[in-house]
Amino acid sequence: MKTELVTSLKRQATKILADLHATKEPVLITEHGQPSAYLVDVEDYEMMQERMRLLEGIARGERAILDGRVYSESEAEEKMAKWLK
Repeated sequence: MKTELVTSLKRQATKILADLHATKEPVLITEHGQPSAYLVDVEDYEMMQERMRLLEGIARGERAILDGRVYSESEAEEKMAKWLK
């Protein structure tokens, strides 16, 4: 992963963005020697967000199973009958 100072980002934003789009490699931005932010390509960010939504859905399903909030197939069909017509 590439690392850039925040001052470099201020001075060379166009070049840093061009490199980012060309390599698709995230850039860690540091301030005062400490990590401050990540700069990522838009497509990569959107893909990560979609993956996060999927993982959150799976986690909710697992939690429902652990909490006993599940239906048998016949119970589910009965509850869904109005939408399955």
